Amino acid sequence: MSEANNTGPDSPQSTEKDPSDWVTGGEPATGAQKSYLNTLAREAQEDVPDDISKADASKKIDELQEETGRGQ
Repeated sequence: MSEANNTGPDSPQSTEKDPSDWVTGGEPATGAQKSYLNTLAREAQEDVPDDISKADASKKIDELQEETGRGQ
């Protein structure tokens, strides 16, 4: 028998934090974040600032994934 996976972002066991609560959230976005963010922004025909923080990049990625349908 298999049990349901209870480790998703909405589960009580999740370790995922809101980007606003990240200790390093104010640091510059990582290279991977910038690359993916630029891909999503291009698809959504939006501009993203070069000096975006890790936390803001994470939030924008979530927003653009929803907008472009890549968040599924």
